[in-house]
Amino acid sequence: MTTMDEVFGAINDPSRRLLLDRLFERDGQTLGELCAHLPGMTRYGVMNHLRVLEEAGLITTQRMGRSKFHYLNPFPIKLIHDRWIRRFAELRVGAIADVKARVETGVKKMDVPIHVYKAYINGAMEEVWKAITDPDQTVKYFYGTRVDSTWEVGSAINYLNPDGSLASEGHIISIDEPKRLEFTFQALWDDELIAEGPAREVWALAEINGMVELTIELYDVKEGSKTLDDFANGFPYIVSGLKSLVETGQSLPAPY
Repeated sequence: MTTMDEVFGAINDPSRRLLLDRLFERDGQTLGELCAHLPGMTRYGVMNHLRVLEEAGLITTQRMGRSKFHYLNPFPIKLIHDRWIRRFAELRVGAIADVKARVETGVKKMDVPIHVYKAYINGAMEEVWKAITDPDQTVKYFYGTRVDSTWEVGSAINYLNPDGSLASEGHIISIDEPKRLEFTFQALWDDELIAEGPAREVWALAEINGMVELTIELYDVKEGSKTLDDFANGFPYIVSGLKSLVETGQSLPAPY
């Protein structure tokens, strides 16, 4: 499991900080694209920096064909924020979660996610899966909403507000309990989000060294959209709350 010393060590280098800045500006870049940001460095040197960042959990990667895409993972920095910075000042460090990803203009079916969020949870896969699918648990970390679904391919998956109204709606595309869940998600709490149409999410679970690696991938979202902005900001709170619930049985305070 990544330690804070590893995270501090990884960001204690101007070239690695520059790579994180470039991924903050445009997520999902290939090695070649990232090399262009460090023209005075060899390809091997950039690869070494990316390896350090990945080992520290600050970036995640996904291979698609012959290309390997790199994504900013703000979770380790959020942990540093929660452990050290928030205790001393109300700084807007959490803004790193607002990852600005780029795709071709217009919403379309994507083969490569526009945003990837990854976290490690000290628990069993069945416990994490239950936290994702049990309405009595989602209400404790998913902004007070209860998930509602029969958990079958093609069935609806809705999130309900405390008054029973719909916060979001969608349908399940594929499900492989307790490893993978793919579904559409149409936010209903904002007219602009409704106009932008539904996103597609993949929640993938894997057991690694006695922990659960939870990866959330976001697809089919338009460049510069409010949907992308809301999701990039919302995932850290949701996943942090899920992690706290599984590991301690306690939910996090509401962020509003």
